[in-house]
Amino acid sequence: MSEPALRRSTLTLPGTLPHTDPLPHPNELIEGGFTLADDLPPAMHERARLDRPRSVHPSLQQDRYGRDRTELTLDTVVLDNGVLRATVVPGLGGRLWSLQEVRTGRELLYANGALQPANLALRNAWFAGGVEWNIGTKGHAAHTMAPVHAAQVTGPDGVPRLRLWEWDRLRGVAFQVDLWLPRGSAGLHVYVRIQNPGATAVPMYWWSNAAVPEAADVRVLAPAHSAFATAGAGPVRRVSVPRHDGADVTWSARSPKAADYFFDIADGELPWVAAVAGDGHGLLQVSSERLRGRKLFCWGASTGGAHWQDWLSPTGGRYLEIQAGLLPTQFEHVAMPAGTQWDWVEVYGDADADASVAHGEDWAAAVGHVGQAAARLLPDPDQTLAEARAVADCAPQERLGIGSGWGALEVMAAAHGRRDLAVAPGTPFTRDMLDGDSAPWAAMLEDPSAASPALADADPGRPPASYVSGAHWEVALGDVEPCWARDYHLGVLAHSRGALHEAESWYLSSLEHAPTAWALRGVAQLAAERGERDQALDLFVSAWQSEGVLGSATERTVLIEAMTAALAAGRPAVALEVAEQASGRVRALGRVRLLRARAAWSEGSAAGAALTRSLLREGIEVPDLREGERELSDLWLAAFPEDPVPASYDYRMF
Repeated sequence: MSEPALRRSTLTLPGTLPHTDPLPHPNELIEGGFTLADDLPPAMHERARLDRPRSVHPSLQQDRYGRDRTELTLDTVVLDNGVLRATVVPGLGGRLWSLQEVRTGRELLYANGALQPANLALRNAWFAGGVEWNIGTKGHAAHTMAPVHAAQVTGPDGVPRLRLWEWDRLRGVAFQVDLWLPRGSAGLHVYVRIQNPGATAVPMYWWSNAAVPEAADVRVLAPAHSAFATAGAGPVRRVSVPRHDGADVTWSARSPKAADYFFDIADGELPWVAAVAGDGHGLLQVSSERLRGRKLFCWGASTGGAHWQDWLSPTGGRYLEIQAGLLPTQFEHVAMPAGTQWDWVEVYGDADADASVAHGEDWAAAVGHVGQAAARLLPDPDQTLAEARAVADCAPQERLGIGSGWGALEVMAAAHGRRDLAVAPGTPFTRDMLDGDSAPWAAMLEDPSAASPALADADPGRPPASYVSGAHWEVALGDVEPCWARDYHLGVLAHSRGALHEAESWYLSSLEHAPTAWALRGVAQLAAERGERDQALDLFVSAWQSEGVLGSATERTVLIEAMTAALAAGRPAVALEVAEQASGRVRALGRVRLLRARAAWSEGSAAGAALTRSLLREGIEVPDLREGERELSDLWLAAFPEDPVPASYDYRMF
């Protein structure tokens, strides 16, 4: 039997990595709304009403990427015990990329053949495959395409563990994920801990999302007889499983449309979910009690669903997701008290089931059979959790990856009396973790006069490099000498918490110190949020025409916002006019071409219609098209009502 080992390695594949929009979006939460059926449990309705954030501020959007891929080499950490081999990418949110059986080479996860971002995460960029760790609120987390801290930790048993940890800026909490392969174990063990180290309760959310290969012979099972489902229009509602509306919904490849099924697992049941193929093999995930939610997600067999699969997996392949969360559905939050820690263990391994039973018509027998495999994979959840807790605060040893400096900054804020904070020693956030984005804020903490390079001496022609959030930062900024950058930051902070009148006062004060596109854009965003469409358009155009925009990294954002505002105000000619002023590089962007096509069609002239048809025939590819966006197909149907929508334009899910 091989001794468990941990080593550095690399992964080479075609792909592209996203870059960041330098401008903030303090009122833009990408995830869409939802409704719950009236007859769902009152507690679920109550949890669904618990604070849903306005945006992911202070994180910036990762929306700069395309479809042109080059060969990438990613740093990885590999865990191997001679039975399983797990590959983790710390630089991509700690994604568990691959989980292979050593003897057979069988892959239990969907290991994507390419790294192709798409607009599906809270910060826009997301990629399909592996297992990701989601915290904060509904959606793929802010860190999902960002590095996290990583280090080796060795427990009393001598087995090496990979520790991942990071600071979640949305909720102001720390999280860690410890992964290890015990001697001779057929299951990858994962310990997750969330810490709320602050002085106030925060709404909490967690889902571990595993992508697995989808095929006609793959069935998803969980210990439940009903589920809370979304599929098309209408509210989230309870449905029976496995059969609903005459179909067995546990066979995802048969689903005609994209769907979520949140299995309603009874209290006292061991929580697990599995995707079992025709040979009886496939991923089985089981956990201790706290992680109760389980979900099946599929893209469905529609043209749009198939297109999304191709879009996310350009080298080929189909996947579904089996997921595990803190609550029954992803539409809920739960209040996490101040100064508390929540933790659990998860185990990932091969279901290794008898397919004739797991795929049989007797649902109770199928669930009972796979449930026995789950119990073998995690025979004593309490003992496994206790053993993981014994290692949770062992000091990280060899550093294997560097995350952000934001946790270190918040620890420094506490040390300077700006806030209450007590982070566990197993997840240290130390001064050496400060980076180019966080270091200027650290200087302001230590001496407000040292903030001059970042604030008092800031170039009005360039937007700030980073942002902060929280009442303690508003107080800290208040101690700094007034200037355009200070007042602008205070405006963004007020804007992010929904204090629109206060935000406008700060933006206008910033403009009195120095006219900047950034503060003008802030006032424009406020006008748009209030429904003042004509005023918003005029302000966005003024921001577009300000110094520092044309030809800069901000040109794309401000142009798209000005064009979108023009369409909202019913003034498509303005959208076309500002587009003509843009650089050729920005005019060639798929999103800008789509807005030009929409504006030309809305103009209502023969020349405008001809331009729309020309752009559509030439081809419009929008790399950051959002799930649910139908502009391409709708515009095609308007321009060419007699012609079928080309597959490349058809993202309709229903």
